[in-house]
Amino acid sequence: MSRRAATGIGFISILLWSQLAVFTTLSGAVPPLQLVAMSFVIAGAIGFAYLLRNPAGFRSLSATPPGAWALGVTGLFGYHFFYFLALRTAPAVEANLINYLWPLLIVLFSALLPSRSEEGGLKWWHILGAALGLAGTVIIVTGNSDNGSLLSGGSIPWFGYGSALGAALVWSSYSVLNRRFADVPSTSVAGFCLVTAIAAMLAHLGLETTVWPASKIEWAAIAGLGLGPVGAAFYFWDYGVKHGDIRVLGAAAYAIPLLSTLSLVAFGLSSATTALWLACVFITLGAALAAKDMLFPSADQTL
Repeated sequence: MSRRAATGIGFISILLWSQLAVFTTLSGAVPPLQLVAMSFVIAGAIGFAYLLRNPAGFRSLSATPPGAWALGVTGLFGYHFFYFLALRTAPAVEANLINYLWPLLIVLFSALLPSRSEEGGLKWWHILGAALGLAGTVIIVTGNSDNGSLLSGGSIPWFGYGSALGAALVWSSYSVLNRRFADVPSTSVAGFCLVTAIAAMLAHLGLETTVWPASKIEWAAIAGLGLGPVGAAFYFWDYGVKHGDIRVLGAAAYAIPLLSTLSLVAFGLSSATTALWLACVFITLGAALAAKDMLFPSADQTL
């Protein structure tokens, strides 16, 4: 499969993650770590259902190197643990903004990949595109906030901000380092998901009180999470970052908060504002600029 096609598969993850807020909102009062555990059980089941139809996949899963297991579980569980910890210990607006440094970090960390010469290296349009995406994210995250900003007065929740930064570092590092395991099939994510589910459930039992969904809609929302944003999305992302243009994927990931807000508006869970449309301009321009190589390849460029 061509690098352009693999990048397109990675884009599917971005579309799925944009529905995370809608499904989470509809999932009711289920605690975050319990929600992660339930969702990742479904996510792992997706992979193992596929493996049952492809027995060779089980052999590849058993042959997955320890480094890939360590990276996969650390990435999936570590990111969600730090992210939800940040939301508990810092204002949501600021925590979310710091967390969304991960697309920019992916673009910058990609310059350290051994294959950067093959892909043409990190260019000015990748950096500028990521910066425009960050600007758009600042607008979308803070546009409707009444919680102030990182520069507001009062005590600073350093632990919460540090947790949000930890989430950004974990996910960006996982995405870039995953390139080292390009030969490991994406079906291995099934194993990572089940181990993550177990770790999240243990953390839940130690830190939270169990609350089960109270309606069919809430159960359906959790099933939707496990099938999409906290399920299939990780398989697509794994393939995209291993075989696609990781710089383009990193910059395009800034569309997630925008698409998420648009989805909330479409479902009547939020309202459209001037900040929303302004962010749309910044993020669209940034993604298009970062994807210049893919959208307008030179005659001698092989994808």
